[in-house]
Amino acid sequence: MAKLHYIYATMNAGKSTLLLQAAYNYQERGMRVAMLISSLDNRAGKGFIGSRIGLRAEASAFGSEADLFTAIQADHKTSPLSCVFVDEAQFLTTEQVWQLARVVDSLDIPVMTYGLRTDFRGELFPGSKALLAIADELTEARSICHCGRKATMVVRVGEDGKAQRDGAQVLIGGNETYTSLCRRHWQLAFAAEEVTASK
Repeated sequence: MAKLHYIYATMNAGKSTLLLQAAYNYQERGMRVAMLISSLDNRAGKGFIGSRIGLRAEASAFGSEADLFTAIQADHKTSPLSCVFVDEAQFLTTEQVWQLARVVDSLDIPVMTYGLRTDFRGELFPGSKALLAIADELTEARSICHCGRKATMVVRVGEDGKAQRDGAQVLIGGNETYTSLCRRHWQLAFAAEEVTASK
């Protein structure tokens, strides 16, 4: 039976690499997949999923207004899909998460979503909140803090090397903008400690 999966982690945990590897496994066996990415993230180029280790694949970019169920259903009618992969799933709207659940429940196509759980303030994104609530399977991909503990939080780093407390929830960036930390060092960062501290 098809399921809605949410694979979540902090930045630099290899989520996109895991997605591309899983999609390749399907394709290698002659199965057709759909790959989707939020149009907000164009770091690998518009309509591409890219990983830090250099893997890259073409994907359909979607905005917040897209009806994912209708798009996937039409694609599936053209040629049957074995799986749907969604990168940067934290940027999904709540309605789009339910649309993906409908893909699973009505079309019997597994949907694998990959994304962040929380933003730099420790608050859930709308997409991650909905996925944590209704996904059939939740999996945490792990990354580590500079202290060696599991990283569970992300801080946005200003030019002064300090954690930023305010700003828009969405600011696309990589290592130059965000650092993954354990909860202890995330709290210390907001207590005016330097993000790169090794205490």
